[in-house]
Amino acid sequence: MLIIYIENEDAIYYICVKFKFIILLLFDYIFFFIIIIVTIRYKKKICICTLGKQENKYTREFIQFYEKFGVDKIFLYDNNYEDGERFDEVIGDYIDKGFVEIINWRGKKLLQLSSMNDCYKKNYKNYDWLIFYDIDEYINLSGYSNIKYFLNEGRFSECQLIYLNLIPHTDNNHLYYENRSLFKRFPERVPITKPEGKKLEVKFIIKGNISKVRIRNQHYCNHKLKNCNGFGKKNTIHYIHTNYPDYNYYYIDHFFSKSTEELIDKIKKGDCRYHHSQRKKKLGRYFNQSDVSKEKIDLIEKRLKIKIKKYVKLKNFFLI
Repeated sequence: MLIIYIENEDAIYYICVKFKFIILLLFDYIFFFIIIIVTIRYKKKICICTLGKQENKYTREFIQFYEKFGVDKIFLYDNNYEDGERFDEVIGDYIDKGFVEIINWRGKKLLQLSSMNDCYKKNYKNYDWLIFYDIDEYINLSGYSNIKYFLNEGRFSECQLIYLNLIPHTDNNHLYYENRSLFKRFPERVPITKPEGKKLEVKFIIKGNISKVRIRNQHYCNHKLKNCNGFGKKNTIHYIHTNYPDYNYYYIDHFFSKSTEELIDKIKKGDCRYHHSQRKKKLGRYFNQSDVSKEKIDLIEKRLKIKIKKYVKLKNFFLI
């Protein structure tokens, strides 16, 4: 054993101080290096492209949710009537600071797909991922507080499209609108045992820097692109659905109808893709997802000036 004796106490003190300084300096360098690595890994830019018409009641909650969740920018296509409500009335502060960019498509008709293609074409070189969700759709990623952590996982390195299932929420038997959070008003999701729960629609997130992308449906994109689910596994798409939807980890909370009154307003404002309002389809979907009651039927008949005749099997109905 080699033993070194240092009789000078000042020398011993100097060595200890010097050694401590070197350790602290090394720790600072390591910490700084980790910060750089994390910053580089999660610096990717993410945007949302969405279309809005008569959505002022819900837009601010949508914007706040995705800002907190790590989205860098929201491109909001304003499809209101020329003399209708304006988004700056409710999200003016977000517009002023540049987090939300309003694209003026007021008064135009049947533009959902054209707005999606326009948004991708203009922004695909500036963003690593582009999300195409509606204002009533909220991504749910179990274990992730920031969407960038999720999208930067290695399992998506070869993926160009990420498909997530829409999980519809019921109306929680609310007849009328209330000025409260959607999550507080409608916490109940449609059970998978109900008809609408057996096969659920999907929405997609698409990687940027892919040229010649043509979006042909609001629920799916080009099948030639490499697609996967939230686990990074190849997803089998059947038109706009996937079998065996994921209720537990990676999905989208979809507040399709909200209350009965809000469903009526949704039908009245028309459809952003079809020439007709899809009244029958939306009412049928509503009664498949939520309970039927006399109060709901009376309100619908009064506001829409129609007669609904339903029969027991699967709660289907006919308009007469």
